[in-house]
Amino acid sequence: MTTKEKIIKLFEENRNIYFSGEDIAQKLDVSRGAVWKAVKSLQNDGYAIDAVTNKGYCLSDKTDILSAQGIKKYLRSELEGMDISVLPKVSSSNSLVRDKANDGAAEWSMIIANEQTSGRGRIGRSFFSPKGTGVYMSLLLRPSDYSAEQSVRITTMAAVAVCEAVEEISGERAEIKWVNDIFVRRKKVCGILTEGSFGLESGLLEYAVLGIGVNIYEPEGGFPEELKDIAGSVFQAPQSDAKNRFVSQFLNRFYGYYTAPCQADYVEQYRSRSLVIGRQVNLISANESKSAVVLGIDDQCRLLVKHDDGTENCYSSGEISIRF
Repeated sequence: MTTKEKIIKLFEENRNIYFSGEDIAQKLDVSRGAVWKAVKSLQNDGYAIDAVTNKGYCLSDKTDILSAQGIKKYLRSELEGMDISVLPKVSSSNSLVRDKANDGAAEWSMIIANEQTSGRGRIGRSFFSPKGTGVYMSLLLRPSDYSAEQSVRITTMAAVAVCEAVEEISGERAEIKWVNDIFVRRKKVCGILTEGSFGLESGLLEYAVLGIGVNIYEPEGGFPEELKDIAGSVFQAPQSDAKNRFVSQFLNRFYGYYTAPCQADYVEQYRSRSLVIGRQVNLISANESKSAVVLGIDDQCRLLVKHDDGTENCYSSGEISIRF
């Protein structure tokens, strides 16, 4: 760990507490000059670090910058050793984690970006990923004995964990538009994209990359014209340490569902947050759009619908649209 990373860890664990340069140097076994350089670098990175004569340095509680150290201070003990990389800008965090997976990286390896230039959504769509206002993260998973049909569990478990994390840090109600979009105040604040690699002989999932993009704040100048009526953000104004708290709360909850002996336990939580049960929706495929009423969501998180002609069906994947 570099001097800069050690100082981030010290400050993150002791927000609003002053440390003299000498104290920091002694704690970290570095020179006072190294401390001064690291603090200046952190200030240039946007950290709100106060420097007061005869008191020392202090990280303001108002700071909201992603860091591995800031996330890990909130994590449950089982996740404290996970590999988390926070990068300022990437093309696609999912692509980078897929590369890590193919190189043999361990489960629970994670890359988080402050900005993506080629963020991906479902069905080949792009995902708007502006600098500094969102969290764009991808997590490597290596589940055992997951078939293609069972792999949808990863997305639906993640949707519940995102909702719970949003509710924990903001107090806002979060809801799910089947299968993978999270809404707050009837605006989309999060999209989830799970990609995987399957064994040709076994047909089982070798690994999955769980990608999640969340709008913590609205971008400066607002969302682009094509998104402004659809997209929203978790918060309307800056918050203290919201990004680190969101990531850690998501990981804590997702880990609980993913490792539970009975993974069906999360299904009722998914169902209770559904935006679509009882509503008229359009089921969209490559060739057509069908109107239907959503009857419910079953224990495999499949969508149960009744079409306009009276026929009933269930869907394990697909795309729907809904008007509020």
